Amino acid sequence: MARMHSKKRGKSGSTKPYLTEPQEWIPIESKEIIELVIKYYKQGSSQSEIGIILRDKYAVPSIKLVTGKSVLEILKENELAPSTPEDLLSLIRRAMTLRNHLVENKKDLSSTHGLKRIESKIYRLSKYYRNSGVLPKDWRYRPENASILLR
Repeated sequence: MARMHSKKRGKSGSTKPYLTEPQEWIPIESKEIIELVIKYYKQGSSQSEIGIILRDKYAVPSIKLVTGKSVLEILKENELAPSTPEDLLSLIRRAMTLRNHLVENKKDLSSTHGLKRIESKIYRLSKYYRNSGVLPKDWRYRPENASILLR
């Protein structure tokens, strides 16, 4: 299937091997992984950063394979889950940095086009999250109030 914002078919990449059980060589038990997830989230790491830290420092290739839960599920069980999803917040951050760039560089047309693309992704993703119940039905993205969301 072709991409929405380009005529290309996407980029190829490696896929994870299909595994149903955790590997025997993983040095950490599932309880320790849950404690590490909570510890790093309280220190201010995002969910994706936690996965990268556990992969690189603790040799845990997949948190979900070992614990049976994703990072978000672990955070929800411990009542630490963020109110807005991480992917939506990262798109909003990108849009804010582009808006700040366009204040100083008004004639940068490629950045203007990029901002439109990013904001259309935000609108589509927020519509999905509203329909699936992750965000409240009255939640709307407004560029003027975006800085309040990121605090």
